[in-house]
Parts: sequence; structure tokens; C-alpha cells
Amino acid sequence: MDRRAFLRATARLAALAALGQVAGCVPTQPFKFDKDPFTLGVASGDPLPDGVVLWTRLAPDPLAGGGMGSAAVQVEWTVSRDEAMKDVVRSGTSSALRDLAHSVHVEVGGLDPDRVYWYRFRAGGAESPVGRTRTAPAAGASPPALRFAFASCQNYVQGYYTAHANLAREDLDAVLFLGDYIYEGTARGDIVREYSKRGWSYSLGDYRDRYAQHKTDTDLQAAHAAFPWIVTWDDHEVENNYAGGIDKEDPRNKAAIAERAAGYQAFYEHMPVRAPRPQGPDLKLYRSVSYGGLATFFVLDTRQYRSPEIALCRDTDQTPSGYCPASVDPSRTMLGADQRSWLLRGLSDSASAWNFVAQSVRFAQQDSNLDLGKHTFDGVDNWMGYVVDRQTILDRFVTTKNPVVLSGDSHVNFVYDLKRDFGDPTSPTVGTELLGTSISSEGDPFVEQTQFTPPSKNPQLRFFDNHRGYVRCTLYRGRLTADFRAVSTVRKPTATVSTTATFVVDDGKPGARRA
Repeated sequence: MDRRAFLRATARLAALAALGQVAGCVPTQPFKFDKDPFTLGVASGDPLPDGVVLWTRLAPDPLAGGGMGSAAVQVEWTVSRDEAMKDVVRSGTSSALRDLAHSVHVEVGGLDPDRVYWYRFRAGGAESPVGRTRTAPAAGASPPALRFAFASCQNYVQGYYTAHANLAREDLDAVLFLGDYIYEGTARGDIVREYSKRGWSYSLGDYRDRYAQHKTDTDLQAAHAAFPWIVTWDDHEVENNYAGGIDKEDPRNKAAIAERAAGYQAFYEHMPVRAPRPQGPDLKLYRSVSYGGLATFFVLDTRQYRSPEIALCRDTDQTPSGYCPASVDPSRTMLGADQRSWLLRGLSDSASAWNFVAQSVRFAQQDSNLDLGKHTFDGVDNWMGYVVDRQTILDRFVTTKNPVVLSGDSHVNFVYDLKRDFGDPTSPTVGTELLGTSISSEGDPFVEQTQFTPPSKNPQLRFFDNHRGYVRCTLYRGRLTADFRAVSTVRKPTATVSTTATFVVDDGKPGARRA
């Protein structure tokens, strides 16, 4: 390069640097809000012994795209040992970018294990609410107890989040949310409150506004701000009953891939997850979270890699064990090969006293002739349609320390004994499934039902209940206690909460019993 060319190049680099465009830098500018940008609250999640993920999204006009324009905005974050935010231990700044709907994911490190912290965001002269979070115990620690809850299925139009209002007042270390955080599409069913935006096109803007609609609920914000959340998805984060394991090169699947990419992008933008940014229709969500030597949670993705659903078959088409013939096809998978290997290896290597498989859909076998109220279960959209994958996990449970499956999706409560062979009544119990009801989906039960007697066709079923609510768990090294918490109504903004039933699982004794 001659001298004249060198001077031209130097001048160009200087100009680009002034615009903040060198080496991938994002131009930012001073920003002053005239409306509250923290309308969607704050959240934390995926705790480690030395840190957590902190989340917020700047959205002064949350139900109309956010109202942020295209400029990047610097967001300050602060973590403190006290709620007054005086004893600050970590702080920094993060850019809220248009490409991520001006959301912020901060992976904070350098914190003490097994400790409560408070956090807050500031941007453009505005200040967020203060959130509370807690780190996990150190890897070699032996915490005396762990208190957590799990929930799923919060259809906004079908009920108020009275369950979240009560959940926020519980004494917990963490919350697991097992899918159907939003419901896509047009409102259906018994509508208690309306979406602000009508129409649906499966665009990224649709998904963003739908998350914002849910997150404007103050009860949901309170539950997020009270505890760290560990989140996975189910189908309605994209589309009802979708299966992700489809041929991406097939032009007939172009629309489905586009919907999935939009849904995954919006999910990432609104959840406090420790995960890489989605790459189009791909987002690696399965992961594990450990609490010292007491518990490990294996958080699954039961949508992205699963084979398409089998066609619904009649009872006369089913095998003697109650399966549709296609469901026992060994080529069919719920988890995909990589996730299945990861889970089996993790269960095998785990040194935790308790091992939880946290996932979205019913795991246990259930006779399709069993009709509980208006719920008839057919196995199309749960593990009964993916029998070989399920069996590999049941076989691994034989050598796993205290395996417990946590599930959602069904909008009712179930407790199951997990049998190594569901077709053999004498087969040993190798684990327990606790399936939690919905936060609001399907609204208040038309006829309230609670059943403790195992049905003759499904002796593995220990409990059934159709109230709305969540499940609160207390874990000690020697025992897991699960309280099924029911709210009195979701048709009103306020409600009482009570415990419908309590079940316990004792160390080394697979299967649940009523307390």
C-alpha cells in the first residue's frame, strides 16, 4: 500500500470508529425515557453456585411492538446483598438491542453459593423494580433442604393468574416452569379476559406481543421477581401439538420452520435462560441445574427433536399393552439421539441424592379407555407415542438414585408410580411422576374432581385432581414432599389457595404415597 492509499484507509477507519462500527461494536446513544420502559418486570433464572441469569426487556409500549425504535440502549444492572440495594457486590452495563427486542440477558458471576441476592436495572433515567434471586449451593455442598415449585400452562384469556399471586408468597429457592408460557393464535374456549391485539399470522411480531401481553400481568411479574426460574417450553410457544423433528429441506415445511424460528426467537428474548441465541429454528435448550449433592434437575426439550405424531388409532387397533402399533417403532424419538444420550449419561454419572427429570408432557402409561371427567388420554401428544425412548429412560431409572419425573401439559394433577414394564402388573416401580395442573388453562373446573383410589385399569395412577394451581415441593436427603396447591378460582383477580393433597417419596423407595 502506497502512502496515499494508506492515508485514505486510515481516514476511513477513523470515520467508522466514530460511528461505533469497528470490530462489531454497536452504536449507542444517550436515551431518556418519558414512559416507564420496565413494563414487563424483571426476572432471574438458571442459578449456578457463583451466579444467575438476570433478565429484563425495555418496552415503554409493550403491546405494540415495545415502542423502542431501532436505537441500542445501554442498560445498567446492579446486584446487592440487601433489598435496599446498598451493599452492591456486582454491577455493569449491557446493550439492549433491536435485534433482541431490546431485551437484556446478563450472566452474572462471582457470587457466593447458596445465598439470596437482590438486583435492579437502570436505563434512560428510569429504574426497574427490585428482584430477588438465589444462587445454588456449591458443587460439593450438602444442603439440608431445597424448596421449589413447578407449574405450567398459563392461558392468558382463560383465567387470571391467581396461582402466581399465591406462588409469589411461598418460601422457595426456585420455580420450574414446564411449558405453555404463552398460547399462540386466536383466543378460544371460556374467555375471562381479552388479548389487546386481534389476529395472528405466526410472525415474530405476533410472538413478541403475545409474550408482552402475558408479562404485563402483575401476578406473573411478582412470581418472577421473587425467585429464580428454570424454564423449558412445550407446544404453544410455537403452535399446538407441533413436532420439531421434520425435514428442514422439504419445501412443504417452509412455513413450519419459519413459525418455529419466530417462536424460538421470542422465547429466548423473554426468558431468563442460560442458552445460546437461537440460530433460526434451532435453540439448544436442554441442560442440567444442580443443587450441591442434594438434587440435579435434568431439564428436557420434548418438542424440538421429536418425531411427528402418530395418527390417532382406535382401541381395536391397539396392542394388548394399550399402544398404537406405530408408537413402538424404534425409529421414533421424543428427544432425538443427542439429547437422549446426554440424559442417559447424566443419570448414570449423577452423584446427587435425588434426580429430577423436568419436562413438559405426561410420561407414564395410561389406559386410553380411562375417562376422567372430559379428559380422555390417547397417547398422541405424550410419551405413549414414543415408547422406545421412554423405555430407555425407565431402564436407566433402575440404577438411578431417587428418580422423579416432573411434568405438565395435561391441565390436571396426576401422581404415578413408574413401572419398568407397564404391561406387567407385577413389574417393579422404578420411579415417580408428579404431573402438575395448569395455572389458568381451561379455566375453573366445571365439575370438581379429586380421586385417590387407583383405577383398576391403571393401578399405577395414585392421584387425580382437576383444580388449577401449582405443586410445591420440599426436598430433604431422606424424603420428597409434594403439596398440590389449588386456587379457589381463576375467574377473579384474587383467590385463596389450599392444599388438595400431599404425597411423599422416601429415599430409596420408588413410588409415592399419600401423606
